Amino acid sequence: MEENKTRINKFLSESGFCSRREADKLIEQGRVTINGQIPEMGTKVGPDDEVRVNGKLIQEKKENFVYLLFHKPVGIECTTNQSVKGNVVDYINYPERIFPIGRLDKASEGLLLMTNDGDIVNKILRARNNHEKEYIVTVNKPITDRFIQRMSNGVPILDTITRKCKVEQISKYTFRIILTQGLNRQIRRMCEYLDYEVTALKRIRIINISLDVPVGKYRELTKKELADLNKLIEPSSKTEEASLPANNKQGFSGKRNYGTRNR
Repeated sequence: MEENKTRINKFLSESGFCSRREADKLIEQGRVTINGQIPEMGTKVGPDDEVRVNGKLIQEKKENFVYLLFHKPVGIECTTNQSVKGNVVDYINYPERIFPIGRLDKASEGLLLMTNDGDIVNKILRARNNHEKEYIVTVNKPITDRFIQRMSNGVPILDTITRKCKVEQISKYTFRIILTQGLNRQIRRMCEYLDYEVTALKRIRIINISLDVPVGKYRELTKKELADLNKLIEPSSKTEEASLPANNKQGFSGKRNYGTRNR
């Protein structure tokens, strides 16, 4: 019956094989089959259908998902493509297939969440969910009040104006910034526009998850961290039409003392 069927990209993400975005790419490339046939985008599968990626059988939804907090070193690429030298999957060498939630530039270090739960990836990645990410940034020349003000109020990059954000000076060359959007190389581009160069960038928090392990190490999220995370992302992500005002009720005020140490 139709109600028992799931879109193929959702099936692949819930199986823990990849995120929905990656699933869409695999489908477009003709690397996915359903009962031996290459499907169209949006095709649905049921319990009796055989789904394969590159000929490999994909099993039903996993019962036990993996959620890791990883301190990515500088030089590691946030890709699951194992032909790329220094890819994050080979670096961690976890016994189960996992993939990163979002990206962190090769030249940056800090908090990266890794999982095999494609559903939570999509909830966190939707920019409209207004989820906070916190960074400690070092630049090449002294920070001024004008720099802080302009960074806070929005900077024109990539044919748009960045959202207003929280920026706080920590020392002569270092500042803290809390973003609620994820434009490509956003912080570096913002600084470049204001004639500053980022010399070090470290992500220390994603929503309620704070970085607390040494460089190159990882740990599993605690039950409390995962429960709190799900509570914070759930209201805004059950449908594609999640509304921003509803998210704001969750209290992303920036006043919570998550990850405030300069690790």
